Amino acid sequence: MTWPAPSREAHNSFCLIEGWTPVRDAKGKKVGHHLTYELTLPDARVLRTRVSKPPNKDTYGPEMWHHILRDQLQVDEATFWACVQDKTKPARGAPKAPAETVPADLVHLLVVNLRLSDAEIQGMTKQEAVERMSEFWRDKTE
Repeated sequence: MTWPAPSREAHNSFCLIEGWTPVRDAKGKKVGHHLTYELTLPDARVLRTRVSKPPNKDTYGPEMWHHILRDQLQVDEATFWACVQDKTKPARGAPKAPAETVPADLVHLLVVNLRLSDAEIQGMTKQEAVERMSEFWRDKTE
């Protein structure tokens, strides 16, 4: 398929549509000679891209364009143009739901009362931790 010429304007639109965050400098101001954006992915990696100012219809050369797609945006051309033209955000995967963790107050009780190590507690499910404390309290009341 043939795509339009890749422009700074399209690059900037892609970032805005997908929800990239503008990067600020150490003083909280916008970064100088480029529009710089970051996107945190569901796997916690952070992508960064720069759009030369002004974000106009000036086009990128083929090598620069492939570098931007591959290394900065990490999408193929079809995905890029679907986002810019149809506002279809790239499928970057869903955030992984954290495994059910043992609540901090229960961890504290396991450490103080049962003298369990962090490694032992990390290997437990919430249900196992509750059962261990229930056994402890049951033994204390008998």
